[in-house]
Amino acid sequence: MTRTAPDVTRAPAAASAPRVGTVTRSRRLVRVTVVTTTLVAAALAVAVISAATGQFSASPSEVLGALVRGIVGGGDADTQRVDAVLWAIRFPRAVLALLAGACLAVAGAVMQGVFANPLAEPSIVGVNSGASVGATLVIITGASVAAPWSLPLAAFAGALVVTVLVWSISRTGGKAAVLTLVLAGIAINAVASAATSFLIFLGDASSREQVIFWQLGTLAAASWNSVGVTAIVFALGFVGCLMIRRQLDVLSLGDSAASSSGVSVEWLRVGAILLACLLTGIAVAFGGVIAFVGLIVPHAIRLAVGPSHRYLVPLSALGGAVLLGAADIAARTVVPFADLPIGIFTAVVGGPLFLVLLRRTLRGQGAR
Repeated sequence: MTRTAPDVTRAPAAASAPRVGTVTRSRRLVRVTVVTTTLVAAALAVAVISAATGQFSASPSEVLGALVRGIVGGGDADTQRVDAVLWAIRFPRAVLALLAGACLAVAGAVMQGVFANPLAEPSIVGVNSGASVGATLVIITGASVAAPWSLPLAAFAGALVVTVLVWSISRTGGKAAVLTLVLAGIAINAVASAATSFLIFLGDASSREQVIFWQLGTLAAASWNSVGVTAIVFALGFVGCLMIRRQLDVLSLGDSAASSSGVSVEWLRVGAILLACLLTGIAVAFGGVIAFVGLIVPHAIRLAVGPSHRYLVPLSALGGAVLLGAADIAARTVVPFADLPIGIFTAVVGGPLFLVLLRRTLRGQGAR
């Protein structure tokens, strides 16, 4: 009776399986660390350059010196004049650009996770258009001058009303299908745009110019009050997005799989949309209608570190801050002594990227 030799070829393969998983996780952690470090450094650099850029130039050392002196005090008469300009105008605008970009990018990442579609962004359910109606109403009536808090409140209220309306229309049998939600959002977007145009028609020449320029995106009216309000709202919305990021990963497996895992799919969508509404509303209130940030940044972060929302949400905040901060610098430097709308620069990058993503999505679905 012959004895067969033991099969030793399978042992190394079985033993290498955990090692492959460990190597994959290690590579992902290295990649996340590199991307995080790069984005943090880029955000700090953008903040310094933004503070140093304007009608009169200031060196990075002067910017850092003004920052230190503003905290601990000191300086002569000349430096105090420069410090006053930096603290009153440059610093608030630089910080507001970072915060507004972070708000828009995080909102975009959450919306893409909710709809499982890389083309999704807050405007898909009327968040941008609703916020625009509320803010335009406040600007046209002059309430924003009498009550500075009225602008962010009106923008958030408009975004919330439109979002709830879209959600109510799309509900069928106690649930809201994704396709129905998208179609309802498109219809409500058209109505909200018409309402904004009607309000602009009712305003005087000065308010019309203000609204039109605001709709293109601008941070010219940045102040420490707007920075404080935006920071508070961003902190609340960002923490909320971090709390649901693991559920968004489960939702990416499909509604049935998510429900089987104990995730309340409908309430998750409700919460995610409300958070996106909150973040987008505050960004629109103080920065105007700035498109494509919620599309560009999450897609780029997803390509760099993968689709997991564990990393996608916080890194999107950093990426959005860098993108909008850089766009604001370009808006103030491309044409000398002019402050161009920020939306021009985000659209230049986001428009072609949207077409590329759309074409890739249609190819994946077999469309011609």
